[in-house]
Amino acid sequence: MIIVTGGAGFIGSNIVQGLNARGVTDILVVDDLSDGRKCLNLSDAHIHDYLDKDDFLARLQAGESFGPVEAVFHQGACSATTEWDGRFVMNVNYAYSKAVLRWCVERKVPFYYASSASVYGEGPVFKEDRAHEHPLNAYAYSKFQFDCHLRPQLAGFRSPVVGLRYFNVYGPREQHKGSMASVAYHFNTQLKEGDRLRLFEGSDGYGPGEQRRDFIHVDDVVAVNLWLLEHPEVSGIYNCGTGRAQPFNDVARATIAFHGRGHIEYIPFPEHLKGRYQSYTQADMGALRAAGYDRPFLSVEEGVARYMAWLAKRS
Repeated sequence: MIIVTGGAGFIGSNIVQGLNARGVTDILVVDDLSDGRKCLNLSDAHIHDYLDKDDFLARLQAGESFGPVEAVFHQGACSATTEWDGRFVMNVNYAYSKAVLRWCVERKVPFYYASSASVYGEGPVFKEDRAHEHPLNAYAYSKFQFDCHLRPQLAGFRSPVVGLRYFNVYGPREQHKGSMASVAYHFNTQLKEGDRLRLFEGSDGYGPGEQRRDFIHVDDVVAVNLWLLEHPEVSGIYNCGTGRAQPFNDVARATIAFHGRGHIEYIPFPEHLKGRYQSYTQADMGALRAAGYDRPFLSVEEGVARYMAWLAKRS
């Protein structure tokens, strides 16, 4: 069995799809379906069972066995960067992750978890090193603190433990995320409603729409996760981006190119985001490449076209 926490969410449901594509269906999905829209992410998936996240935690803490477990992909979290209830965020993201890690390590079950590029704050260096980590919100701090909890223990583990610092992930099965969905998703929605794609005016020395992020298609994120499953010799904390920053304007232009219409409108930069916004991210991919991952990553132009085609089939 493979356990995927957050398995009805964005990245988790895509990992389930990736496992299915390999013929794996003995999957336990763990999630919180208070938002029932997430069920749709699993409507075309094949899984063995589902457990609510609180029931799963209770069974872990009771030391229960789930039978032979090949691996745990721990993707479940409160991912809202605008959530400032620190007690809630630390409980859901930090304490919960520690409990899952402890259960896995005690049973020598490979543990692959979602960290975040948000731990780097405003950068400008995005390399897996404490000197470059400066979280700017509660979500980022919760991810940062779990990485810090893990680091001194890594050398003593007798089974693989890997944290992936996801950069700006976009692609299928994120529609339930609302305002936290990717800019590519929002651009597609804006073109359904009119012909304007809205981007922020210049900030932090960047021109209008020229703020740059490392945008990574979720298919590439899944590929990295499943590669790790095949390489149990790899442990550690790794960036998961493309290593190539591209401006938001590129995402807009790729969306317009796919649909054959639309134009960009620049709107004032929000006051509440000043000092809390990453105007530039670019993953240093040296560590993951050194670990042996040598596959190419989709560019924004390639990835957005693939995503728009997926959305068009479901509109």
